[in-house]
Amino acid sequence: MEVKKVDFRNKIRHQRIMKNTSAEFTYSFPVIRGIQAGREYYTTMCPLKLVPRLFKFVEDDLPPDLRAQRTLNKQRIPALARYIIDNKESYAFSSLTVSIDGEVHFEPTDSDPIKSKLGVLSIPMESRFLINDGQHRRAAIEEALQECPELADETISVVFFVDAGLNRSQQMFADLNRYAVRTTRSLGILYDHRDPLAQLARTLADTVPVFAGMTEKEKTTISNRSRKLFTLSSIYQATKQLLRKGKNDKISNQEKKLAFEFWKEISNNIPDWNLCKQKKVAAYELRSDYVHAHGIALSALAIAGSALIATYPASWKKNLKAIKALDWSRHNKTIWEGRALIAGRLSKAKTNVTLTSNLLKQTLSIPLDPSEEEIEMHYAAGKK
Repeated sequence: MEVKKVDFRNKIRHQRIMKNTSAEFTYSFPVIRGIQAGREYYTTMCPLKLVPRLFKFVEDDLPPDLRAQRTLNKQRIPALARYIIDNKESYAFSSLTVSIDGEVHFEPTDSDPIKSKLGVLSIPMESRFLINDGQHRRAAIEEALQECPELADETISVVFFVDAGLNRSQQMFADLNRYAVRTTRSLGILYDHRDPLAQLARTLADTVPVFAGMTEKEKTTISNRSRKLFTLSSIYQATKQLLRKGKNDKISNQEKKLAFEFWKEISNNIPDWNLCKQKKVAAYELRSDYVHAHGIALSALAIAGSALIATYPASWKKNLKAIKALDWSRHNKTIWEGRALIAGRLSKAKTNVTLTSNLLKQTLSIPLDPSEEEIEMHYAAGKK
């Protein structure tokens, strides 16, 4: 037997094994062996430069019942690739999960009970690799490498399962995704330290007097009996609309100060918020009876406030006092039905946010822009 080896910096070794008169080519991975549901699986570290070569997505043209995963959503790839490129010193990707369709051989490094879990996994080159979880990460890595080849020698963990057929692979995909729960938007904002707007929203939630202690930072919705009145996600969205910023846009100190002053001034003109802060009225009562206790009001206030500040930069605080006389009661169907309410229930639809901000602009004597006027005309026509 003749053996020739090519070393990929001690991460992946390529072996050529000649047996009798035939040749067999294998990939050899340094791995840790584990047991799950009575089956062996293996974990390795794979250089990013080898990910696109080894693990290919080839199921686009197959019908769903012959695939073992969802189709590749190519629209997701640029954002994932940009995430790697823009955060080369802090990006984090979870493991790829891969099934191997072929015979494999595990050679432990030692007979010791602990060391026997470490070894080399040899996989014939004619074997097929099927990505059970992580095809979008794999595609993003390929795209990121084109712009940043210096990432080539960084690694991603790969978990190998030996394929037991299509049914088993489909079941693995179902099991891997069955209990996956996306984090709430508020929690994502709370933990996002890259987005300047998320940082500002957290600061506002802690420093604007009426927000402090009254903001739900983990959930996007507030339970009926909660003492919280606002959500971090609604503060984020409304401040984004106030400052007319996009995700990851830079925010100046002057804009930060403006956001703080705006929300503080808004709270001075909605007395119910301060009564709730002082525990003179329950938060759930405000949510039950008033439009201003919901995220749609924060967004509408921000949209109208942004226009107010642009129109009256020197006197916006004085002009803002006009909203103090607005009847925010949900029981006032003449004002709110069809605008913030649909059949008595609050609607977060974009059109309803616009209609609510239109009412605030009219209250503040601010002209509507053409698109807002069109929406208002449709609303008025429907009321007849």
